[in-house]
Amino acid sequence: MTLKENLKRLQESLPKHVQLIAVSKTKPVADIQTLYDAGNLDFGENRVQELIEKQAVLPSDIRWHLIGNLQRNKVKYIAQFVHLIHSVESERLLKEINKQAKQNDRVISCLLQIRIAKEETKFGLEKEEAERILTTYKELYSHVKIVGLMGMATFTDDEDQIRNEFKELKSIYDSFKNHDESLEILSMGMSGDYKIAIEEGSTMIRVGSLIFGERTV
Repeated sequence: MTLKENLKRLQESLPKHVQLIAVSKTKPVADIQTLYDAGNLDFGENRVQELIEKQAVLPSDIRWHLIGNLQRNKVKYIAQFVHLIHSVESERLLKEINKQAKQNDRVISCLLQIRIAKEETKFGLEKEEAERILTTYKELYSHVKIVGLMGMATFTDDEDQIRNEFKELKSIYDSFKNHDESLEILSMGMSGDYKIAIEEGSTMIRVGSLIFGERTV
């Protein structure tokens, strides 16, 4: 199937309340342009260098999502254009995003990344730290807006474990949303587990290989 056919099939299978982010990391500009021409505006990248190179040559109305681990010293390179940063896993990073957003006269939307996986390689905040940030950041950082949460499940074939981790994140999201109605996004689910994520309440999925094919890098 073509890229456009893959995209259309996936889009048509999703509930209307679920937003699709096409994860374009390692994929060529031509493939992104093809999906853009098919009407998709939201693309996810996890490397800053790759993101800024693609942003420079692709249509200006693409909504770029930074979905990978973000180093504070690289925020300045994307602050001018990034649409949503999914991977805020410390207050120090949020502070830097606010600083760079202010310098660019922007308010940058962010998701707090919550650690739900049982893997050492996964990043993220504990619930208590995330709650503290949510209750204090509006007074401290006027150029960022936390619009939801993101999390990644353990890379495993155990669907019960994956489901339980997504349930945990949904529970945290619901408890936070009770106190902050501006939280609108629950970003969880990728190519291998997005169906479970949607069943457990995801409103945004990050899918690459089902659209573009398997990664080459």
